[in-house]
Amino acid sequence: MHKGKGMKFVGDSRISAERKPNVPKDYSEYPGRTEAFWPNFLLKEWLAGAVFLVGFLCLTLAHPSPLEGVADPTDAAYIPLPDWYFLFLYELLKYEFASGDWTLMGILVLPGIAFGALLLAPFLDTGPGRRPRQRPIAVGMMLVGLASVIWLTYTSAAVVDWEGRAEANKPVPESEVSIDTEHPGYAAYENSCLSCHGGELEGGAGPTLVGIDYSKEEIMTIATDGIGSMPADQFQGSEEELEQLAEFIISVNEETE
Repeated sequence: MHKGKGMKFVGDSRISAERKPNVPKDYSEYPGRTEAFWPNFLLKEWLAGAVFLVGFLCLTLAHPSPLEGVADPTDAAYIPLPDWYFLFLYELLKYEFASGDWTLMGILVLPGIAFGALLLAPFLDTGPGRRPRQRPIAVGMMLVGLASVIWLTYTSAAVVDWEGRAEANKPVPESEVSIDTEHPGYAAYENSCLSCHGGELEGGAGPTLVGIDYSKEEIMTIATDGIGSMPADQFQGSEEELEQLAEFIISVNEETE
C-alpha cells in the first residue's frame, strides 16, 4: 500500500466466490423427491388424518362395538375377553407353542420380537428411496406384522357370540312394581337377595324375580338349594324368615298381574 494511491485487496484464487458450502440447496431442485415441511407436507398429513378420523367415526356409528355383560360372580362358565385391539394376543395364547409351559413365549418373547423388529426396521433398511419397492426390508416386516394381527384378530372374533354378549348387556328396564318395605319378608330379601336381584326385583347379576311363576315351596327350595347358575346356600336365615321371603316375592308378583 502506497500513500495516496488508495487500498488494494488481494483475493485467494482457491476459493470460489460463488460457492456456499453451508447453505442447503432449495427443495425445488429435487422435484418429486422432497418438499417443504410447512405447509406442503404437514397439510398432507392433516388431510390424511382427517379422512381416517371421519371414516373411523362413521364406522363406529354404523357398527357400534358390543359391550360386555353385567358382571356375574356366580357364572363360572363366563369367559372374559380383552378389548378388540388385544384380541390377536388373546388368540396367540391358544396355540401350544405360546401357552401352558410356554406362556412366557406367548406373552413376552414373541410379542417382544415382533414389536422390536418393527422398531428396528428403519435402522435395518437405510436405503435412500421412499417408494415401497425401494424399502423391501421395512415394507416386508410391516406387511408380515399387519397380516398376522389381522388374521389372529379375525380368528379370535369369529368364534365369539357377539350377539349373545350384546343381548346380555341390554339395560335392565325400570321396574313398574311397588315394593312394600314394611312387609315382614323384605328384610330377608334385603339381606340375602337384593345384591343380585336388585332393589325392585328387576334383576342385575341374577335374573329378575318379577313375572316368575313359582309356588311358595318352590321359591323356598330355590333359595336354599339354588338353580341354574345360582349356587346353593344363598339364603342365610331361619325357616320363618325363609317363608316370609317367599311370601314377599309372591306378593310382588301378584301386584303385577
